[in-house]
Amino acid sequence: MKDEHSVLGLATIRQNRGISLKQIAESTKISVRSLEAIERGEFRKLPGGIYNTSYIRQYARAIDYDEVAILDVYHREMNPVEPPPVAAKRTMGGFRPASSQV
Repeated sequence: MKDEHSVLGLATIRQNRGISLKQIAESTKISVRSLEAIERGEFRKLPGGIYNTSYIRQYARAIDYDEVAILDVYHREMNPVEPPPVAAKRTMGGFRPASSQV
């Protein structure tokens, strides 16, 4: 059964390894609420700054999972790539062509 509320299936992986969130919280001193946010990919619920990447790394180590994979998801979520803006009017060399109407 797929865990739809989990990034990369982290909750399922953790459960399959017999590790509870409470155990991770006790060993890392990270709140269960923050650990749940990591599993669900709700990264904006984390405290912010360097704490986010630190929490994610500690969580990954606690369940013996690839830190880079989770951090990649985190960075994509927090820094989405926006498409370049479409120019409203066509220009030639940085200048608009002269109007043909006088």
